[in-house]
Amino acid sequence: MNLEGPQTYSPVEQIASAFALAKVDGRAALMPYFTLGYPDLETSLAVIEAAARSGADLIELGMPFSDPLADGPTIQRSTQVALEQGMNLKRCLAAVQTLRQRGVTQPLLLMGYYNPILSYGLKAFVAAAAAAGANGLIVPDLPLEEAAELESELQAARMALVYMLAPTSTPARIAAAAQHASGFLYLVSLTGVTGARTGISAGLADFVGRVRQATDVPVAVGFGIATPEQAQTVGKLADGVIVGSALINTVDQNPATPAEAAGAFVASLRRGLTPTPNLQNTYTPLASNAPLAVADPRSAAGDESYQGFLGC
Repeated sequence: MNLEGPQTYSPVEQIASAFALAKVDGRAALMPYFTLGYPDLETSLAVIEAAARSGADLIELGMPFSDPLADGPTIQRSTQVALEQGMNLKRCLAAVQTLRQRGVTQPLLLMGYYNPILSYGLKAFVAAAAAAGANGLIVPDLPLEEAAELESELQAARMALVYMLAPTSTPARIAAAAQHASGFLYLVSLTGVTGARTGISAGLADFVGRVRQATDVPVAVGFGIATPEQAQTVGKLADGVIVGSALINTVDQNPATPAEAAGAFVASLRRGLTPTPNLQNTYTPLASNAPLAVADPRSAAGDESYQGFLGC
């Protein structure tokens, strides 16, 4: 990307910059996940804002779907509640726009399933997502072999389509993912569905190493990460750490103060990656179109899909 003179980074360049900025700090990027509309729309927005203030580098926004087959009980329940609250794709896109209007500048990745996007219309959905301020999509049930049309629409909008790789991914599949990668590669830490776990997979270091041999695109690890200690362990291996179910559990355990509890939890994860005093006071909202300060010198081409479903 060109760093000379005034500019506004494209959505996919903003993702690359978020990883590059974290690398400059000597740590992995932190990417919390939260379901839009859970337990209601306003609370979910407040939780996401708190995550942004408390050290998140990127944020994954869950778009509720009735059959979230990559997700475990916690996220399944959150998406069902959100659907009952009336959440749909249009309201999810409106929520992204609201977050931008409220000063959230971190890259926002919409995570959802293919059928609602296809029903909406690929071109129309990508255009609406770009206009709202999203940086890219994560679509767990869209295989690489069937993703050409959506990938093309996103490339035209300079947005990312983030594919997933599993520990069972073959060298050929990893190579294909690396060839199509944009933004980052999402590595599922274990075979299973999303959900907090008590430990990190023993084979994770080998898995990350195999993917790194195939690409220079950032790799982020999700599924099963629940504590600052686990985030620290994964952060020593990967460029990014994704935490979802544990954040939702934190909100569930603190119904009177969900945003405050979420912010404290995200801050603890960030301290696990790099101890930083008074971390919750370090967030300063920027103009919604302000460029990020550091560009990622690496290639911004990256993605893949995996065979089977696993967890966050």
